[in-house]
Amino acid sequence: MIGIVDYGVGNLGSILNMHRKLGIAATALGDPAALATADRLILPGIGAFDTCVTRLRAAGFEQPLLEAVERRVPLLGICVGMQMLTAGSEEGSHPGLNLIPARTTRLQPGSAGLKVPHMGWNDVRWTAPDPLVEGLEEGARFYFVHSYYVVCDDPAHQLGTAHYGHDFAAAIRRGRIYGVQFHPEKSHRFGLRLLSNFALA
Repeated sequence: MIGIVDYGVGNLGSILNMHRKLGIAATALGDPAALATADRLILPGIGAFDTCVTRLRAAGFEQPLLEAVERRVPLLGICVGMQMLTAGSEEGSHPGLNLIPARTTRLQPGSAGLKVPHMGWNDVRWTAPDPLVEGLEEGARFYFVHSYYVVCDDPAHQLGTAHYGHDFAAAIRRGRIYGVQFHPEKSHRFGLRLLSNFALA
């Protein structure tokens, strides 16, 4: 069973609906103790970094999440959920979960005249093979809404990139911990494939 961490933030309905379409058992977990019952975990996130990490900790999810990672339960962070996997963000002052050596910084589109936030569809180029991206050919497009992006300390933790004024990490990984900056739950057939892959990762 896939457990979606329900700490009051994120597109839980859309994520659950995608799993229903796939015929994959998934449920929202509002009780931190229930994380121990999940075979895989999804950490959603929308909005400001500090708001997300504060609510996650206030709801008592931090330690159960860390314990699940210790048990090698696969974890997928989505959007701000991905950013919370890092040490912290320029957007706020609170520390992240520090599960992947990385930091979160503000998008700087530079002289391209692009607006922040980066919002809409964008191609993702996979930089390493991984079960999460199996069957997602070059040119797979995903839906993004973000003003900050992740910079990995070690390039080996970068799984995919997108371009918006400059290349940035669209997907990261460390062992069985994954993060995607885009929203698979809003990315139609490509999102369905990625979520299906995660269910088997």
